[in-house]
Amino acid sequence: MKPAPFILAVILGLAAPALAHGAPSACWFENGAVVVSAEIGGVAGDWLLDPSAAHTQLHETRAQMEGLPATFLARARLAGQTLEGVEVTVADLDDRAPGFVTPIAGVIGADLLRRIVVDLEFTPCRLRLSTGPAKRPDRGGPPLRVIEVAGVPVVAAGVSDDRQARYGLFAIDFSARASVRLTAAGFRPDREGAATGPRNQAPGRLRALSLGGELYEETTAALAPDLDPALTGALGTDLWSRWRLRLDIADGRLWLSPE
Repeated sequence: MKPAPFILAVILGLAAPALAHGAPSACWFENGAVVVSAEIGGVAGDWLLDPSAAHTQLHETRAQMEGLPATFLARARLAGQTLEGVEVTVADLDDRAPGFVTPIAGVIGADLLRRIVVDLEFTPCRLRLSTGPAKRPDRGGPPLRVIEVAGVPVVAAGVSDDRQARYGLFAIDFSARASVRLTAAGFRPDREGAATGPRNQAPGRLRALSLGGELYEETTAALAPDLDPALTGALGTDLWSRWRLRLDIADGRLWLSPE
């Protein structure tokens, strides 16, 4: 069987009303991840920004310190926005914490992020959250189409490892270094053993990634056993940090603008 064509479909965005912008807020791009200051459920600290996580999660160590239950509804304050009724799940996040300068309080997931429009720059790191439907940025082309699978926003992309090519759905991930992390058995980056390390490492390589009509060769890669098997993989910050991003999960669009 021939591999799927190595091509992406994109759709043009329709005009939309202006956003109700929040003020730009500083964030941190370190250890392969975007980190933001936030207070969720009364727990203030540094939180990972991660659309590839379906649920907002609080590190169980902090939950125990605060006497919080396994799940609860909370008010979230971040980047000048306040959101009510955010469902928070307590989880062991030790595997997400290594390598950061300060302790990670938790993960801000897609359940919260789909309620707002996310504007993200990496150099320097700036985050702006807005309400209302997004419009096309001043620079950049048409948006990538975003759909949701297993509760997370995904885009279509193609990958090749010189033995085969595959076209599939990839989660949008702001908290893992590798440009591509793969879930599919039998479809591996080179240096497979080294590619199974923590999310802040990306020692593997893939021959090519195709996204939005652009071809990225010799991209960093790793394996992704934590992702839903319905997905081909996830696209991480070695890729996204090339761009300014505007992500509107609810309206199904992601814009990439030149830095």
